[in-house]
Amino acid sequence: MIDATPSLPSRKQQAVWLVLLAAAATFALTMGTRQTMGLFLSALNTSTELGVGSISLAFAFGQLWWGLTQPFAGAFSDRVGGGRVLFIGVTLVAIGTFITPFMTSTAGLIFAIGVLAAGGAGMAGPAVLMAATARLIPADKRGMATGIINAGGSFGQFMMAPVAGALMVGVGWASAMQVLGLLVLLALPAAFFLKGGPQHAGTVHQPPVGTREAIRQALHTPSFLMLAGGFFVCGFHVAFLATHLPGVVAQCGLPTQWGAWALAMLGLFNIVGSVAMGWAVGRWRMKSLLSLVYGARALAVLVFLLAPKTGPVVLVFAAVMGLTFLSTVPPTAGLVAKFFGVGNMATLFGVVMLTHQIGGFLGAFLGGKVLDWTGSYDWVWYADIALAIGAALIHLPIREAPLVRVVVPQPA
Repeated sequence: MIDATPSLPSRKQQAVWLVLLAAAATFALTMGTRQTMGLFLSALNTSTELGVGSISLAFAFGQLWWGLTQPFAGAFSDRVGGGRVLFIGVTLVAIGTFITPFMTSTAGLIFAIGVLAAGGAGMAGPAVLMAATARLIPADKRGMATGIINAGGSFGQFMMAPVAGALMVGVGWASAMQVLGLLVLLALPAAFFLKGGPQHAGTVHQPPVGTREAIRQALHTPSFLMLAGGFFVCGFHVAFLATHLPGVVAQCGLPTQWGAWALAMLGLFNIVGSVAMGWAVGRWRMKSLLSLVYGARALAVLVFLLAPKTGPVVLVFAAVMGLTFLSTVPPTAGLVAKFFGVGNMATLFGVVMLTHQIGGFLGAFLGGKVLDWTGSYDWVWYADIALAIGAALIHLPIREAPLVRVVVPQPA
């Protein structure tokens, strides 16, 4: 008699893929919604007459708040597991996105886009998703897992940008934004699959420590600080492109659809970049991969500035930037885990994400302000190149090795 029951390894493999699918789908819906908001900037400006600079402030605050929520969401997730945090986060993204069309002031846009939607996306963001996944899958699969989750966010952008563009043409920008808000709710069931409990166990090199002590030790680690500095630059790049790439395309004299497809190309090619980086993390030094990514960004922006601004050129540029767009996340998360283990990973990666979003705040806000001051985005592109070169260099001295922690006994 043949036993039709799946073997134990097969069951484990199915469980791994369920966890990865849940995390990737959550990131796809939350990131896809957030990264298409740049399409609505012009419509919001026309509707509210607040000015691009004021609306950019709401988007920029969202970048900062997304980062500020991640260390706290990560610490809470480290204590109680990721499921509850993800459920609350997804719900807040949906509410914030749905009510945005009703906002007519800068403060209202900051509340809807910058506090509710961005804060919810931070709670359901990479710090919580990747830490929850790292606890539920074997250690040898974590590099590829972070790449797959990251690719999920990119796939969401690839799918949501054209959908948002089509909805704007078909039902108007306000209804289009509300439909996106409702679509985010499809991620709620993922909280069940990612509800794993808190992580208390340490490893040989990283014994378990409390949240405050983990943060204190990280902030006194030069390699961690250099990693965070590079991620600051990544945030500047990503937020500027996500918020202002449609505006850049419009300045080239191209129709709105080219802006939507440029965002879609960012998402599509980031899928390739994220999966490739997840594969590469287990084979090459992560700090070298990060230097390569930032160097490639600097070169791509320089070539774009010199090239004629036609539709195909814009799409090729978006595709190249897409390859590097969020491919920094797998090696950055991998280095955090390598330095300190997974016991406090959500908290410590949340701290790194905070620096990323401080850069994101500046990228989104300065993009709008520079346009208001000079009538073009050129000076932001120049800053982009300089920051990318700096980030490529700052990763080289990082010591890529587990850091031995000294655990201070706590008084009874």
